[in-house]
Amino acid sequence: MSDRSSVDRRSFLRTTGASTIGLASLAALSSQPLVAKAAAATQSKDNPDNKKDKPSKGDIQILIAAEIAEALAVTTYTSIINFAPFFARIPGDDQGYLEAARQEEMSHYLLEQSVTGQPSPFSIFYYPPGMFESAQTTLNVLVTLEDAFIAAYLVGVRQFSTPDFRVTAARIMGIESDHRTLARVIGPDVAPIDGGPIGEITGIQGTAESTAPPNNNGYERTLLWTNIDQALAALQPFVDIVAASKAGFDIRRPYVFAPFTPTLPQELGAFHTFLG
Repeated sequence: MSDRSSVDRRSFLRTTGASTIGLASLAALSSQPLVAKAAAATQSKDNPDNKKDKPSKGDIQILIAAEIAEALAVTTYTSIINFAPFFARIPGDDQGYLEAARQEEMSHYLLEQSVTGQPSPFSIFYYPPGMFESAQTTLNVLVTLEDAFIAAYLVGVRQFSTPDFRVTAARIMGIESDHRTLARVIGPDVAPIDGGPIGEITGIQGTAESTAPPNNNGYERTLLWTNIDQALAALQPFVDIVAASKAGFDIRRPYVFAPFTPTLPQELGAFHTFLG
C-alpha cells in the first residue's frame, strides 16, 4: 500500500478508543490479506472490462468491498441494539434511528450482492475492547465506520464505469451521511449512568469533534481516498483476526454477520430502480 494508505489506516485505528493500540503495532499492519481476498472474489466473477451492459472488473471490486462494509455495518447496528446497555436508555427517536439504519444497511448489502452474485467474503467481525459496553467507544467507532463508508462510496462515485452505478453510489453515500449525523445526535442523549451526556466524538480522522452541531460537515470528507484498496485497508482490523489482535481489538468475542430480509422505513425511500 502507499504511504497515504498507511497514514489513513493509522488515523482510522487511533479513533477506536482501544488503549492498547500503539503506533508500532499500527505500522506493522498489512492490508494484503483483505485486499487479496477481495481481489480473488473479483476474479471469480466473469465480467470482462469491455463487455457492454455488465459491471467491469473494477466495478465488482468496489462492490465486493462495499459488501464487506455493509455486512460490518449490519453487524455493528445489530450488536448495538442487542448488547449495548445504553441503547435502552436513549430516547425512542434515537433507538428508531439505530433500528432503521440496520434495515438500510442490509438493503444496501442485498442490492450489491444482486450485482456481484456472491456474498461478502467476510462474515465474522472484531471490535475494540468495550465496544458495546462503553457508549463513548460505541459512538467513536460508529462514526469512524460511517466516515469510512462515506469515503468508500465516494471512491465509487469517482471510479464506477457507468452513470447508473455512480449515481447509486452517491445515493447510498447520502444515507451513510445521514447515519453519521444521527450517530452524533445520540451523544448528548446518552444517560449519565452510561457516561453521558457525550459532548465530543472522535471519528476516522482522529480528532475529537463537538457533537454540537451534529451536522458539522459542509461537504463530505473524501479522506483523500482514490482507490478502494484504501477502504479495505481501513476495514482490515475489523475482519482479520491477526490484524485485529495487532490493533488491540478484542479477538475473544467475534461477531457473526446474520443476513435478514429488511423492511425499509418508507416505500418512497426504497431503491426501486437504478433510475431512482
